[in-house]
Amino acid sequence: MWKDAIEMREAVRNQEVSPVELVQESLEKIHAFNPELNAVVHIQAERALEEAKTRSFEGLPFGGVPLLLKDLGQNQAGEPSSCGSKLLKDIPMKRTDNFVKRLEEAGFIIVGRTNTPEFGFKNMTEAKLWGPVNNPYDLKRNAGGSSGGAAAAVASGMVQIAAASDGGGSIRIPASFSGLLGLKPSRGRIPVGPGSYRGWQGASVNFAMTKSVRDTRELLRALQVEQKDSPFLAPLIREWEVRLERPLRVGVIEKSPIESVVAPEAKAALRKAVHFLEDIGCEVEPIGWPVDGVEVMKNYYLMNSVETAAMMQGLEASLGRALTKDDMELMTWGIYQSGQHILAKDYSVALAKWDTYAHAMEKVHEEFDLILTPTVSDVAPLQTQFPMEESVRQALNQIEELSVPEQQSVIWRMFDRTLALTPFTQLSNITGAPAISLPVYLSDKGLPIGVQFMAARGQEALLLQVAEWFEEQGQFEMRQFS
Repeated sequence: MWKDAIEMREAVRNQEVSPVELVQESLEKIHAFNPELNAVVHIQAERALEEAKTRSFEGLPFGGVPLLLKDLGQNQAGEPSSCGSKLLKDIPMKRTDNFVKRLEEAGFIIVGRTNTPEFGFKNMTEAKLWGPVNNPYDLKRNAGGSSGGAAAAVASGMVQIAAASDGGGSIRIPASFSGLLGLKPSRGRIPVGPGSYRGWQGASVNFAMTKSVRDTRELLRALQVEQKDSPFLAPLIREWEVRLERPLRVGVIEKSPIESVVAPEAKAALRKAVHFLEDIGCEVEPIGWPVDGVEVMKNYYLMNSVETAAMMQGLEASLGRALTKDDMELMTWGIYQSGQHILAKDYSVALAKWDTYAHAMEKVHEEFDLILTPTVSDVAPLQTQFPMEESVRQALNQIEELSVPEQQSVIWRMFDRTLALTPFTQLSNITGAPAISLPVYLSDKGLPIGVQFMAARGQEALLLQVAEWFEEQGQFEMRQFS
């Protein structure tokens, strides 16, 4: 079994294994494990093997390492990108995104694409187009979303790294549910465009699922960019080792920002992390949320509604016809319709609130280097845990007849139970700050659950330094599957 992607790279460099053999091994594992997991929805074996045979990988940071892309917003020319939607199924993309180009330049060989919910709207991966992703730790449970296919693929060993994205926790949530590391980088850190530069107004960021801190650091080093045509610019990380002249100060928040229940397993994971930090000399102190979590989520949903309406307008133009309820899942239809009549002035006010949240968090970081929370409120959910309530279904079916406030109320009700499971992650998407989920705990039933560290904007190196402390001292709890 491979430890991580860097071990693969080193084996290629030392001529202990060839890129062709690594690709073949990955394809064999996909064929063996995917019938149970449903993590991979597209395989490009011939293209990957040809690249492995003919391309030079000398000196590349991940030369010859197989990789899966997420089937959402990570386009590669000539390959489909369905976004979990029947509207886009089997349509080959005309160009390769800058993010994917950067992965190729790093030496990865793309072998396929992973399952995602329709347009990435859910924190569970269960698109009607492809079906649900089963969690390797318990096949009756979901791997989380929206990067659930990526998480299941890495946790099971199909690949050692899988590309992912995070617009509200979509890397960190499945990482927590699947016993992986999940970093959401700072806004402006990772390449964007040329199709979309402002994914959800900067809330959505591409990165990956990983198994080791060194993979995470090396990948961030390979992908980071000062992109002049990007609306969001982050200076390059030049110092990867953080020199602390005093004990690290960590503010701890156990309470849900929306006052929802936090399960004993999440609290136990948090306590374990706190005890470790105290043992190594960090200053740890309980703190409260500096912002109103309910208000944050209402502004988040309003943004999501408007951006979805704009996306659907673009799809209508490309397809040459109006979209109907039959073209998409009912949840997607509801979000789409709820964005149709939101006034520009109200959207502007909501986005201005984002800046006040970022300011509030930066004030906290003047006192605390990091903020520690649970990543999620409980272990991975059962596949049948969150059926849509009939009253919500009825409201969605007539949502175009409702007023804007009524529509937003329906959206809140549609997400309220699943949001209660994952209320900790969205704030860093809105503020643009980095956050990471670490796999520090297994429940009595052997189910993983992580803790989340949030840092000030641009402070990924500090997050990785702390992650390395946990890793080196044996604090990670993750299984190897075969």
